[in-house]
Amino acid sequence: MSAAGPSRGPNYTPLGQRSGESRKRGDHKSAFRFAVAVTALLCCHALHAQDYPTRPVRVIVPFSPGGAVDGPMRVIAQDLSKRLGQQVFVENKPGAGAMIGSEIVAKAAPDGYTLLLASQTNAISASLYRTLSFDPIDDFAPIALVGREPGVLVVHPSLPVHTLAEFIGYVKERPGKVDYASSGNGSGQHLFMALLASTTGMQLNHVPYRGSGQATTDLLAGVVPVSIPGTAGMVGHIKAGKLRPLAVTGVKRSPQLPDVPTIAESGVPGYSAYVWMGLLAPKGTPPAIIDRLQRALAQALAGDEVRSYMETAGIEIVGSTPTEFSTFFHAEKERWAKVIKETGAKVD
Repeated sequence: MSAAGPSRGPNYTPLGQRSGESRKRGDHKSAFRFAVAVTALLCCHALHAQDYPTRPVRVIVPFSPGGAVDGPMRVIAQDLSKRLGQQVFVENKPGAGAMIGSEIVAKAAPDGYTLLLASQTNAISASLYRTLSFDPIDDFAPIALVGREPGVLVVHPSLPVHTLAEFIGYVKERPGKVDYASSGNGSGQHLFMALLASTTGMQLNHVPYRGSGQATTDLLAGVVPVSIPGTAGMVGHIKAGKLRPLAVTGVKRSPQLPDVPTIAESGVPGYSAYVWMGLLAPKGTPPAIIDRLQRALAQALAGDEVRSYMETAGIEIVGSTPTEFSTFFHAEKERWAKVIKETGAKVD
């Protein structure tokens, strides 16, 4: 061996001068290995989705039992259990404008076994809460929009008003002295009333509860005399004379309360708001599982048992594709962000 180093063959090329062809061969091998890895991963997802579900599926309802979206989800869950061949059960995790339950799902494994029943509260909270550890919209994979129902402005019979006009006059004569209940900060009940108050120039006190159950209890007792809950849970109390309806929030009258006018036709043109519900999975859930859930949900919504319940409750079945639900969800976020800015609504 000479002092210059080991001898080289006639075809030797210094490392820094190797041909582009050699580098290309290396690049091709790397690309091939990457493609194989991706294909294997996709195949694993596909096989996993093919077997899905192999154990019970949990649906987090981020509200207390008995709320406007809790009952419908329980009926739907029973039907989904039959169609998926595994138990689908509801677990209530109320609080913080639906954000406690929503965070659980956002941080759950994206395997289709932990789902979220979302509502307009999720779209509202996306703008109302400033320091969340997750994104109320973008950290989820949409499955389908389920349905919607109008809210209803109700008062305790002790309040001497029978129309929306009388109510507005009553509140304006007592600025800051009339309380209204909601199922929590950032809930539809909170923002529906904030929008109405802002539009009509009323000043009311917001009394947030930890879910619809306690809010309804105090509303029926007259502790807090006003609220705008979902129609479905109020029809029985209204027919029993325990609450007095003044107006509904939808664009048309509710079939369950045909004699109750809309807020728009009662002198507040352009007002409309709905309690809606939709099913979400954690971001990253395989598309095949999303598709399986969407198809099962569509079948459930078309079934006699679910349709009968929804009709009786006054809930309009919507149904949608994941893409349609995503578009709707983002539009709702923008709509309520504007309302929050205009009304100055805040977490109390």
